[in-house]
Amino acid sequence: MEKTYTLEVAGVTRHLPIVQVADDLSIASFVILGDTELVTAAAPLLAERLPQVDVLVTAEAKGIPLVHELSRLLGFKKYYVARKSLKPYMEQPLINEVVSITTQKKQLLCLDGADAKEIAGKRVAIIDDVISTGKSLQAIEDLVVQAGGNVVARAAILAEGSAAERTDIVFLQKLPLFPHN
Repeated sequence: MEKTYTLEVAGVTRHLPIVQVADDLSIASFVILGDTELVTAAAPLLAERLPQVDVLVTAEAKGIPLVHELSRLLGFKKYYVARKSLKPYMEQPLINEVVSITTQKKQLLCLDGADAKEIAGKRVAIIDDVISTGKSLQAIEDLVVQAGGNVVARAAILAEGSAAERTDIVFLQKLPLFPHN
């Protein structure tokens, strides 16, 4: 029988599989891709907690449905995605490297130079599905700062492990980690 963690967030219940991500650690796997019900329930609650922002930025891919719904709710015509690889259309991209808890290998985050110009001078909210170690969040923030943006909010549906103790993020629910003894 598969071990699960029951999560209740924004009036929605999900039974998350607990998966091992390292020899000494398992996490409750939270995937919002395709979960319209959860995204549309959580986005308005996050939108209420954000300070005034001009633009939203997320990393490819799991944050995209959430940033899309937040963008729609806030009346924005556009949001920005730091891609996980260089794309042929990108001109003068900004690039950063990160190792997150879920990928456990180096990956690129690339912001198109055209997007960077639009972010310059703007109040930015960085949006993600889960904030855990904060490494992905910091990598995106570094790109935003390099682009000349001013990060005024960091938000996610969930804060995992010690991230829930941070005072510089907005989140809806804590998610525990499952260390192995």
